[in-house]
Amino acid sequence: MRSEELEQVSFTERLMEFGLTRQEANIYHCLLTEGKVTGYEVAKQTGISRSNAYNSLANMTEKGASYLVEEGHTRKYVPVPLDEFCKNRIRKLTETKNWLGEHMPSEKTYVEGYITIEGSEHILDKMRNILKKVEGQVYISLTRNYLLLLIKELQELIMDMKRVVIITDQPTAFPRAKVYIGEDRGMRIGVIADSRYVLTGEYGEGSMNTCLYSGQKNFVELYKTALSNEIKLLSMREENQ
Repeated sequence: MRSEELEQVSFTERLMEFGLTRQEANIYHCLLTEGKVTGYEVAKQTGISRSNAYNSLANMTEKGASYLVEEGHTRKYVPVPLDEFCKNRIRKLTETKNWLGEHMPSEKTYVEGYITIEGSEHILDKMRNILKKVEGQVYISLTRNYLLLLIKELQELIMDMKRVVIITDQPTAFPRAKVYIGEDRGMRIGVIADSRYVLTGEYGEGSMNTCLYSGQKNFVELYKTALSNEIKLLSMREENQ
């Protein structure tokens, strides 16, 4: 597949994250490329049937991705500017999120069990969410390459005067954080937040991208002890250098 085609596929998939179907995203790309067009021209350019093209354009107008332009007896469509479309969708989602927060039912409390999280995107989201909720301290163990994905969250914790302890495999500049340089982490990751929650497992290309998340006290204490022992060994190594 050529680079232009790969770029269009990526563009389409990103648009789908803003509520468009794949077919609508392809049509939106066509509108951006061609400008003001009819449903017939969209069908011709995209290879979509005329009826599907018109249905998708109608849906896109409702979703705020396109405008209908009447020119005599001809109906044409133009794209809503990309930046405007994205901002509108984000604004709407924010309003929806706030409403849901105000009207959600009471959550049933339960004893924290063991939760399996699969997929690199979901694992990264979980790590970021854990760091966002840290109240006092966090211990994090992962390779420097993965650490760079969490710069914003870690810097915010440091700015908020939270205790941040990092175990990684290469020198890393995080002022006011305690950084230990150990062996290659590989795909192994581990996070302990406030001595209450643990996320541990594998993350990254070539791995199964599976992690275990738990608030079970025994599991947290077991993982915390293992991490503490590693920190002691690394501290001794630093002293002897």
